Amino acid sequence: MSGFLPVDSLDSPRFVGLATFMRLPQAQTGDRLDAAILGLPSDSGSPFRTGARFGPQAVRAMSIMLRPINPYRDHVNVFERLAIADAGDASVVPGYLEDSFERLEASVDQLVTGGVVPLSIGGDHSVSLPALRAVARRRGPLSLVHFDAHSDTWRTYFGGRKYSAGTPFRRGAEEGIIDPASSIQLGMRGSLFRADDVSQSVDLGFQVLTTDEMLELGSAGVAAQVAERVGDRPVYLTFDLDFVDPAGAPGVQTPEAGGPTPREALAFLRALAPMNLAGADVVEVNPLFDGPGQVTALLGATVALEILSLLAVRRAGGPDE
Repeated sequence: MSGFLPVDSLDSPRFVGLATFMRLPQAQTGDRLDAAILGLPSDSGSPFRTGARFGPQAVRAMSIMLRPINPYRDHVNVFERLAIADAGDASVVPGYLEDSFERLEASVDQLVTGGVVPLSIGGDHSVSLPALRAVARRRGPLSLVHFDAHSDTWRTYFGGRKYSAGTPFRRGAEEGIIDPASSIQLGMRGSLFRADDVSQSVDLGFQVLTTDEMLELGSAGVAAQVAERVGDRPVYLTFDLDFVDPAGAPGVQTPEAGGPTPREALAFLRALAPMNLAGADVVEVNPLFDGPGQVTALLGATVALEILSLLAVRRAGGPDE
């Protein structure tokens, strides 16, 4: 059993104590961890709404509603299988994206160097690039499993600028830290800037399933395609909350109508076979636009727990394996 257990909410009320993810212990230097939660509170790459810098706080605040046993994964108790702690937030330089990238990458690198799988909470989607750089430095080129309404493979923004929330996965492919031939993007939909906004990912080598294709395939069919695509390669899983329809997740950076419901989104995640997770993130929760009850932040926390469950059953080699 892991020694890094959440505070028991049957013993101590949820409103007591510091707001760490799911009331986990705070990570300390020298801790031997399997995974760690890390906030990446930067929204300097957002081309439209700002406010996702407050996403890590919002997700942590709502994560206290979650419980440690996952009934969708053979009732695995994630925190008895894995040693997990909350590593706090990386530092950033607000308004200076590339300077922030250096600090974000260094924080993720510190975890990965210690053999810890980072589960980062953003932040806009630009934060995935420094996280990918840190993970790939230790694990080699990564297969990307990318849930999102948008491809984030645009060439440039605003007069040739290479870095934004809309460009991280083109940069990752160009830098050789993502292997597009074993990667898949899930959930593309909506109106476009240009006719090749989605096909540009295919041109880079990614497999793409639109929202319509996912809903037609169903969760089992999508999971089969993901498993076939990534195999047993090291995987980086990134989940943008705008994958979900804004009726169910209004507090995001770039809402896109016509997406899966929260129930459908979780079904897609819960159908995934355990994979060789090297790192992951949950991004673009924007509490400034969230609905009553902070429903988007709660969904973001739930997505994060589902990702930890994937890691737990893979590490244990249990029935889901």
